[in-house]
Amino acid sequence: MWFWVGLFGMNKKQLRDITFYIHRYIGLIVGLILVVIGLTGSLLVFEPEIEDFLVAQKFGHVVPQQTPVSIDEILATINSAIAKQTDLKIGSIVVPKDGTSAYEARLWNSADKLTQVFIDPYTGKAMGSIKEDSNILQLALHLHYELLAGKPGQIIAGVTGLLLFFLSVTGIILWPGWRKLIAGFKIKWNAHPKRVNFDIHKLIGIIVAVFFALTGFTGFCWNFYDYSVPVIYAATFTPQPPELASQPIPGQSPLPLSQVLQAADAAIPNAQTTYIGIPDKPDKIIRVGKRQAHETSPYGESEVTLDQYTGKVLRVADSRSLALGDRFLNSFAPLHYGTYWGAYSRILYVLVGLSPSIMFVTGLVMWWYRRRVKAENVVDNLDVLQRH
Repeated sequence: MWFWVGLFGMNKKQLRDITFYIHRYIGLIVGLILVVIGLTGSLLVFEPEIEDFLVAQKFGHVVPQQTPVSIDEILATINSAIAKQTDLKIGSIVVPKDGTSAYEARLWNSADKLTQVFIDPYTGKAMGSIKEDSNILQLALHLHYELLAGKPGQIIAGVTGLLLFFLSVTGIILWPGWRKLIAGFKIKWNAHPKRVNFDIHKLIGIIVAVFFALTGFTGFCWNFYDYSVPVIYAATFTPQPPELASQPIPGQSPLPLSQVLQAADAAIPNAQTTYIGIPDKPDKIIRVGKRQAHETSPYGESEVTLDQYTGKVLRVADSRSLALGDRFLNSFAPLHYGTYWGAYSRILYVLVGLSPSIMFVTGLVMWWYRRRVKAENVVDNLDVLQRH
């Protein structure tokens, strides 16, 4: 209570000074981490296109033919590929986005390591596989969200995302353009290097501040997903969806995947199937990702959940009719990856990912200048004292 009384009792200069110190020391503490996260984020913005290029270079191009094989044949190929590798389980199948793309089976071992198997959609034959340890994109992804440090790194990266949000807010408050708009966007190139450095910092900072806030907040929520989701549902007064399960039928195997997909297609017509979540236990459900024409995320923002034995639709998450909490959660992907304006916003996000490097260097220079001035003042004061 006394903290808030003291805070609101401060004058503008005192509040600005506190904001400045918060901004400075957050930047110094997490600056290098933000550089790593930003650079890897710039790479991951175009992850689907980069992966298609790398797969084509490694295994060759998919040659379009008249009729693709059924999804059941694709699943049979995947099961055949892992028959002798009992440590691997199918997590999901990524469906080709166009006629020149391959199916991608995402397989996981007991150590939670990923193996990707790529299958030609027209021949049904495996083109090859890539293990996580030899995949530069997976390396970038793990560096981006967990700093290659597992769960502790995920916590650090998540907290850094939250601090990036506060760094953005304090930067917006400190921006000189609130006092004089032109000054906030001007760089005095012929001034002292200290001033040029400050002008670069303030200009880039105000341009990327909102994007930093969005990516920082969404990254924090994702890295603390188990905690943030219930809070978001509670804050939006949205009932949290119940856990769903398939009902095993004695003596009956799961339905063919093609039959289940027909039910998913009927649940959300005129939508492209983007991925299929394969159940690893008898009571688990099948998840079918759907991408509708208005959705910007590569994997879509809609999903159909089905019983693997009956094909019964258990839940339809149609982006056109979601509850407020689900719409809020659905907005995270386009806001974090910058897909909301198509290629234009993705290119912008590449630049946003590069900017923490500039912000960190210019911020470090500003801090160094201030320390040097303080050190010179101390020396001057000592000289004065010695003379007297």
